[in-house]
Amino acid sequence: MTNASREHGEGSPAPAGDPIRVLVVDDHALFRRGLEMVLGQEEGIEVVGEAGDGAQAVQLAAELAPDVVLMDVRMPRRSGIEACLAIRDAVPTTEIIMLTISDEEADLFEALKAGAKGYLLKDVPIDEVADAVRAVRDGNTLISPAMASKLITEFSAMYKRNGERDQVPAPRLTERELQVLRLVARGMNNRDIGQELFISENTVKNHVRNILEKLQLHSRMEAVVYAVREKLLEIT
Repeated sequence: MTNASREHGEGSPAPAGDPIRVLVVDDHALFRRGLEMVLGQEEGIEVVGEAGDGAQAVQLAAELAPDVVLMDVRMPRRSGIEACLAIRDAVPTTEIIMLTISDEEADLFEALKAGAKGYLLKDVPIDEVADAVRAVRDGNTLISPAMASKLITEFSAMYKRNGERDQVPAPRLTERELQVLRLVARGMNNRDIGQELFISENTVKNHVRNILEKLQLHSRMEAVVYAVREKLLEIT
């Protein structure tokens, strides 16, 4: 999620006892209220503000420097994508999760390009939103499984359209690293990957770090794109 408060360096975890500060952005007031009620009952999470459109979201984010922004994609005055770009520019430590009804691949791609670290559909169980906030704050990229599947399918199609790839040997990943990468590609966070593979969350983090180092990439999403392009994953 976001790197949070003013003194915390980018990527550093918040100190114990320091709540994750969340800004809720949606043009539907009832939906905002529901999110606030649910998140307000969660230990370690504090809703510090709300906005009803993208322009107000940018203004409040600059004023409040929240750790995480939960934001819809399609809103009046300024879209969530535009607001995401502006917020990431104004408050680099703030992480953004798109929470939307849009299952359009174009919106997903534009959100990721704009710097969003999460893309969840609004049919996600409301009590799982808090888990998403914590996951993104911990440095994970989180995408709804249905959208992750669309993402991989699209990248696979892009590869086929682009024809021949460069004849450069791909770095060798261990079988365990490939297992982790496949689960990352399914949109799973580190905790869920650990449960799936019966390893600790810290071990998963180490595997992800090793994967990025071997592939000379900077993010989980880049690793998935690379893996699809290099046919390291079995995509049907």
